[in-house]
Amino acid sequence: MAEALILDSEAIAALAYPSTRAVLARRASAVLRLAQDHRALVRVPAPVLAEVCRGIKQDAAINLLLKNPGVQVFDLTRALAQQAGHLLERLKLSSAHAVDAFVVATALHFEAAVIATGDPRDMQRLAAPFPRIGILAL
Repeated sequence: MAEALILDSEAIAALAYPSTRAVLARRASAVLRLAQDHRALVRVPAPVLAEVCRGIKQDAAINLLLKNPGVQVFDLTRALAQQAGHLLERLKLSSAHAVDAFVVATALHFEAAVIATGDPRDMQRLAAPFPRIGILAL
């Protein structure tokens, strides 16, 4: 297991709303348990929250997930934001892919990381030059 497990928007949604995303939820839960069993850090890039948070009532399940001491939000910094921008530029992608770039930039903060994602194609494109990042399709 890698040093860190990075959760993207689909992974968070699957964990927070298991009844509406049954298959993804089972996979995401198994990956989360495995990461915690191996004492890997579990991180949610702060920009991911912009994709999944939609108001107090809808956010209750996400907030409950984020209260888990083993799951922490990884704050956005200037360096991380610039690195995400450089990842977008390398592939000539628009800002529509910014949150995915933030996820990959977060993974680059660790010596070895796995990104749990519902969008493996885009993540693989962004992370391709970095062998220390694994992509795990949910």
